[in-house]
Amino acid sequence: MAYATRNFQTKKELVTAVKAGERVTFYQPGGMFAAPRDGTVYLEGPHYPKPHKWYAQCEARDGVIVNVK
Repeated sequence: MAYATRNFQTKKELVTAVKAGERVTFYQPGGMFAAPRDGTVYLEGPHYPKPHKWYAQCEARDGVIVNVK
């Protein structure tokens, strides 16, 4: 699981930002492996220490989210 660089409080905020054409990037905190730059990425939010309230399957291209399911 990864986090969006911006701490979206809801999945709707993430979807809105991606649809508006914002450059949404992501990272994998403390993981043994880096998040992939291309392909399917799974995000969760909001960021720790708040409890995660949403999860999203996303498509990434060159390290930027281009689609949210």
